[in-house]
Amino acid sequence: MTSAVTTISGRFLQRASLGLGSRTFAAAAQAEKKPQKTSFGGLKDEDRIFTNLYGRHDYRLKGAIARGDWYKTKEIILKGSKWILNEITVSGLRGRGGAGFPSGMKWGFMGRPFDGRPKYLVVNADEGEPGTCKDREIMRHDPHKLIEGCLIAGVAMGARAAYIYIRGEFYNEAVILQEAIYEAYKAGYLGKDCLGTGYNFDVFVHRGAGAYICGEETALIESLEGKQGKPRLKPPFPADVGVFGCPTTVTNVETVAVAPTICRRGGAWFATFGRERNHGTKLFCISGHVNNPCNVEEEMSVPLKDLIERHAGGVIGGWDNLAAIIPGGSSVPLLPKSICDDVLMDFDALVAVKSGLGTAAVIVMNKQADLVKCIARLSLFYKHESCGQCTPCREGCNWLNKIMWRFVKGQAQPKEIDMIWELSKQIEGHTICALGDAAAWPVQGLIRHFRPELEKRMAEFAQKSSEAHEAPPKSVKPLPTSY
Repeated sequence: MTSAVTTISGRFLQRASLGLGSRTFAAAAQAEKKPQKTSFGGLKDEDRIFTNLYGRHDYRLKGAIARGDWYKTKEIILKGSKWILNEITVSGLRGRGGAGFPSGMKWGFMGRPFDGRPKYLVVNADEGEPGTCKDREIMRHDPHKLIEGCLIAGVAMGARAAYIYIRGEFYNEAVILQEAIYEAYKAGYLGKDCLGTGYNFDVFVHRGAGAYICGEETALIESLEGKQGKPRLKPPFPADVGVFGCPTTVTNVETVAVAPTICRRGGAWFATFGRERNHGTKLFCISGHVNNPCNVEEEMSVPLKDLIERHAGGVIGGWDNLAAIIPGGSSVPLLPKSICDDVLMDFDALVAVKSGLGTAAVIVMNKQADLVKCIARLSLFYKHESCGQCTPCREGCNWLNKIMWRFVKGQAQPKEIDMIWELSKQIEGHTICALGDAAAWPVQGLIRHFRPELEKRMAEFAQKSSEAHEAPPKSVKPLPTSY
């Protein structure tokens, strides 16, 4: 689950905040004095990071260099890890896999003195979130951007190697990625003495077996080690004990892939996009009832309506035909049209309306869609993908699935709406990983915004059942007495 929400303990947050110098706070104070942008969107082509998102150009090394990849990479490496971490911090980059944790802070957790254990970077390319299809496009059309990002992020963390854990179904993407890695080794960009800098760094591709739960960082580590893909208890966190018992940072494909451009153009450039605390550009996956389903790179904080109208050709049947939108992949609550009219596409704006940006997979549902059935289908998905390690998730997802399919028909009583709400609250926050939350939130969003629809179905079903019960029995012809 690329959008698995990684929980970070208060101890880690406190430690990270104590490590921020006065220079960082001074920069933040200066940023507050600058006039704040009031309109967002309409990203210019020269500001796009992913210049081959649609596969119109050569994905190999020659084409990547022509588009600006691997430019001044040696200079960036020689500037050192502190400089790279500072640029990432100044940029305001937050994790693009769903959690939205500040990347500069997360990568900085690896900056401890060497204790004899090698450090590793693990790239989460197990993109299994329904509605999400951005990372596979990066690996298929812009693989060198990811590989260069692995090298720069590895230098920032002092890592010895990077493991790219790719979803098993992404066969073509894995082949292209491996080919690009081979080109980078042959050119001297990877391996011993990368680019003549004296830094040794290797990149390995590891194919998973198609389990959604392996998108959770510790389950991914378990799978990478050859074990069952089941989440670990925290602490210890991966930055302390990760893959093979060594310090590890697990991060998303898009997060790593934007690092080289940030370092080349400067963190301050990246921070000019989006609202405060929501900086940069972002890949949005738009699907469902739109005229032109697409992936597009846009500025953070772009209005949701503007994003769909400008890039996806609008809602089928027009904007007034919109019923609801899931703004960040299947694991976040849906939003009704009344909220979609004005909401901005960033972390803070969507949290304020009780949803989330997640992986920015925008799933549009118009009035011809059966919203209850759509959410029931997601409940079936999470029931199937639960690893079964935690009782609230194992049992609760099964109950959510059973009740939701009765709700589709209206075969329930209104009091059961409150019962399923309470059930979702017993799952949410009571599991090792965030899959339980991901299963509970779509159901909660449906009840929060579309409870009248559920009650209407139940009333109609009760009316039909009552009429069928009161109707006189049909006359039955007597059987013949002789043949």
